[in-house]
Amino acid sequence: MEVKNILISQPEPANLEKSPYYPLIEKYGLNLTFFKFFDIVGVPVAEFRKSRIHIKDYTAVIFNSKNAIDHFFRMVKELRENPPETMKYFCTTKAIALYLQNYVQYRKRKVFHAEQTFADLIDLMIKHKEERFLFPCSSEKQTDNTKMLDKGKFKYTKAIMYRSVPKDLTHFDLSKFDMIVLFSPIGVKSLLESFPNIAENENIIVAGFGPATHSAINAAGIKLSIAAPAKNAPSMPAAIENFILGKEQGATIIAKPASLKKSSTKKNAGKKTKSVFTNKSKYKQMLEEKKAANAAKRRERQLEKARKEAEALRKQAEELGIPYEAPVAAETSTTIS
Repeated sequence: MEVKNILISQPEPANLEKSPYYPLIEKYGLNLTFFKFFDIVGVPVAEFRKSRIHIKDYTAVIFNSKNAIDHFFRMVKELRENPPETMKYFCTTKAIALYLQNYVQYRKRKVFHAEQTFADLIDLMIKHKEERFLFPCSSEKQTDNTKMLDKGKFKYTKAIMYRSVPKDLTHFDLSKFDMIVLFSPIGVKSLLESFPNIAENENIIVAGFGPATHSAINAAGIKLSIAAPAKNAPSMPAAIENFILGKEQGATIIAKPASLKKSSTKKNAGKKTKSVFTNKSKYKQMLEEKKAANAAKRRERQLEKARKEAEALRKQAEELGIPYEAPVAAETSTTIS
C-alpha cells in the first residue's frame, strides 16, 4: 500500500528541518500532519493534598518527562514546600535534565540523567538506593516503570500531579490519511473516542511506539502494522521508512535494566536446580507431550504462513485481472518430526 499522508499524534517540531522526520519528507515526498491527541491538565492542589504526600519527606525526584518537571514545581509553589538544596533529581534523558535549568541551578552533584529509557535510569539509580524517591507522574498507568522500581527495591512514592485529557479529533477526515502514528495509550483512547469504528477501517495503517501503546492498540482491536522501537528501527521515523521500503519488521525492543539482570544472575549463581520428577515414566511422558505440543505449534505456524501467501497471491491475481485457483491444503498429509 502506498503511503503519502501521515497523521502523527505529536506536536509539530519547533524546527521541522532538523527533526528526524524531515528526511522522510525529502526522500519519499511524504505529507506529515502533526497534532497532539490530548491536553495535559494539572491536578488541583486541594486534590493533591488528599494524597498526604509531603515533598520535604523525600531526598530525590524521578522525572521521565518535561510535563512532570513543570507540574512538580507548580505543585511546589502552590504547596509552598520548597525542596531542600540537597535534593537530587534523576532524569530519563539529557534533554529533560537540561530542562530542569528553568527551575533549579544545574549541578552535576544533584542532577543525574540516563541516555534514553527508564531502564537506563534504573541502572543509574541503583547506585543511590538509600534515597527516598518521589515519582511525579500523570494519572495514566505507569506499570512498566513501577515494575522496574519494585524489582529494584527502591523506596519510592508515585505522586499523580497531572492528567491527560483526550482531544476531539472529529475535525480530521481519516480518509485523507494513509497512516496514523500513536505514541501513548491516551493517544489511542483519544482516537477511539473520536472514531469508535476505527478498528473496522482496513484502509489505514496504524503505527505505535512503546509496549504500553502496543498493548492499548491491540486491546482496542486495532491492527498494529508498525511496532517500534525494533531491533532494525530504534525510532519511529526509521520504522516508517522500513515499512515504505517493504522491509520485514524486526522484533520490538523492550528495555530492561542491565543492573537488575546482573543482580538476578549473580543471586542465582552456583545454585543447583532439582528435578521435581522422581518417576522416570512420568518425566518421559511429559517430554513426549511437550514435543507433540511444539510440533502442533510449528504446524500451525506453517499453515498460517501458507494462508497468508495464498491470500497475497489471490490479491495479486485480482489486481492483474487473471483467474486464481487456490492450492489445496494438505493439513493431514504432512508430518513434522
